[in-house]
Amino acid sequence: MRVNIHDAKTNLSRLVAAAEAGEDVVIARAGRPVARLVPYAERRPRTPGNLRITIADDFDELPEDLAAAFRGERP
Repeated sequence: MRVNIHDAKTNLSRLVAAAEAGEDVVIARAGRPVARLVPYAERRPRTPGNLRITIADDFDELPEDLAAAFRGERP
């Protein structure tokens, strides 16, 4: 649904209910979309240290030509 700003101000409660129901509500100024009304979604707080990364044992083993390129050497 696309509404202009004046209609959005007049019908805010109805538009919020439509967004809560999953409808896409776009607010436009002079026919150009400027905002989107979406339902609020509660986010779970982030816990530092949850990401676990493993690096392969051979991570830094490169073919000699590629290692030379990283060192700035030309073959």
